[in-house]
Amino acid sequence: MSCLCHDVGMDANLAESFESEGTPAAATDAGEWNSRPQGREITVLVVDDEPSNVTSLRKIFERENMRVLTAGGAKEALELARKHRIEVVLTDLMMPGANGVELMRALKELSPDTEVVLMTAYGTVETAVQAMREGAYDFVEKPLKRMSIVKSVEKAAERQSLVAENRSLRQELKLLTNREIVGQSPALRRVLDVATQAAPSSATVLILGESGTGKELIARYIHTKSGRASGPFVAVNCAAIPETILEAELFGYERGAFTGAVGRREGRFAKARGGTLFLDEIGELTPTVQVKLLRVIQEGEYEPVGGNLVHADVRLLAATNRDLAAEVEAGRFREDLFYRLNVIAVTAPALRTRREDIALLVDHFLGIYCRKNGRSRLTVHREAMAKLLDYMWPGNVRELENVVERAAVLCRADVIGVEDLPEVVAKASAPAPSELAFSIGTTLSEVESRMIRETLKHTSGDKSLAAQLLGISTRTIYRKLGETG
Repeated sequence: MSCLCHDVGMDANLAESFESEGTPAAATDAGEWNSRPQGREITVLVVDDEPSNVTSLRKIFERENMRVLTAGGAKEALELARKHRIEVVLTDLMMPGANGVELMRALKELSPDTEVVLMTAYGTVETAVQAMREGAYDFVEKPLKRMSIVKSVEKAAERQSLVAENRSLRQELKLLTNREIVGQSPALRRVLDVATQAAPSSATVLILGESGTGKELIARYIHTKSGRASGPFVAVNCAAIPETILEAELFGYERGAFTGAVGRREGRFAKARGGTLFLDEIGELTPTVQVKLLRVIQEGEYEPVGGNLVHADVRLLAATNRDLAAEVEAGRFREDLFYRLNVIAVTAPALRTRREDIALLVDHFLGIYCRKNGRSRLTVHREAMAKLLDYMWPGNVRELENVVERAAVLCRADVIGVEDLPEVVAKASAPAPSELAFSIGTTLSEVESRMIRETLKHTSGDKSLAAQLLGISTRTIYRKLGETG
C-alpha cells in the first residue's frame, strides 16, 4: 500500500481508501485500456467534501494529462460548470447539503452533454444504480482503485464526445433538410402565394424551373403547410436512381420477386405513408414506371414488384427542369400522366430574375457556413457584393451557395473581397440594359407605359428602383400603370 501512495503522491491519511492493484505506474501509463484519442484534452471536475480525497484524485488525473477542476460541494461545482466546458464530473454520492444525485440532475439541466460518474460506498450502491437510470454514466465503489477510476472517467469522456458530435451532426442535418426559403422579391412571393393556396388541398403540384432554383424547398414548404405536415416527407431524385431498380425503389418488392430479392423491402411510396412523396426530375421516368405512376394517381393504389395491390396514402409532388409539354410532343412522356401531374403548376424563379434577394441569400448562407467552419461572422465588401449582383448565376441559388461557402472557407480577413470570389464571378459586369424602339405615330401614353413595364422587368418588379432609374416617383408608376390597366 505504501508503494502505491508514493507512486501517485497520495496523502498518507487517504491511502487506505485506494486499493493497490499491483500494477506499476509505468504499466498503467502505457496501459492497453487507455483508449483516449491522442491530443484531445479531457476536463474532469472532481467534487468531494473531503479535501484529502480531492487532492489525491487531482494528482491521479493530472498524471493522465487531464485538466482537473475541483469543488468541495454542489454549489461550487455548478459555478464551475457555468464557466468551463467540462466533459466529466466525478462526484461523491454522499455530501453535506446537495448530494451527488441532486448535483447530477442540476448539471444535466445546465449541460446535458456532461457525463457524471458517482463515487459510492458499499451501502449506497442501490442509490447509485438508480442514479444511472436517471442519467449517470457509471459509479465506482470505495475503496477506489486507481485503474478503475481513470478507466471509468476516460470512457465517460469518450461517450460525451460521441454524444456531442452526434448532436452537432443532427443540427447540421436539420439545417440541410429544413432549409429556409429566403427572399422578398415579387417573383418569389408570387410562387409562395400559389404554393400556400395549394398546400391544404390533395391536388398534385408540378414544380417547374431551372436546376438550382430550390424546387425541393418549395415542395417542403407545401408539405409543412399541408394537413400532412406531421407525416414524413420523402424526396426521390429519379435521375439519380438507375433505371433497372427505379421501379423497385419506388414501389418496393416482395421476397423472391427477382434474383437477389432475399427479403421484403418497402418502397418510397410505403415510407411516405401518411405524408408527402416528392419526385424530383420526374421527366427521367421510364415508360414502364410512368404507367405505374399513372395508376397510383388515378386509382390510389400500386403494386410492389412480386406483390399484391397496396393502398397509396401519399400526397404527390413532382418537379422537373425539363419542358414536359415538349417531352410529350416528342413522345418521351405520357400525355395523360402529364395532365395528371400538372393540376397545379408553379415555376421556381431563376436567381437572375430576383436579384433583390441576392444580398439576403448571401447573408443567410454566410450565417450557415461561418458557423459550420467555426469562424466569426464575415461581412461582404461592397465591391464584392456588386460583383455578386452583376453575375448572371446560371446555376441559380445552388451556385450562389457554393460561392459563399467557398468564400467563407478561403477568406483570410474578416471581410470578403472580390479576390475571394471565383474568377468567373469576379469578372462579371452589369448586364446592358435593353433598348426600346418605337414606330413613328406611337402615342405618348403607350411609350410611357412600355417604358415603365420594360424597366420593371429589368428591376425584377422593384417599383422603387424602377422609379429611380426613370427619374419619377413611385406614385407616378402606380398611376401610369393604373391608367393603362
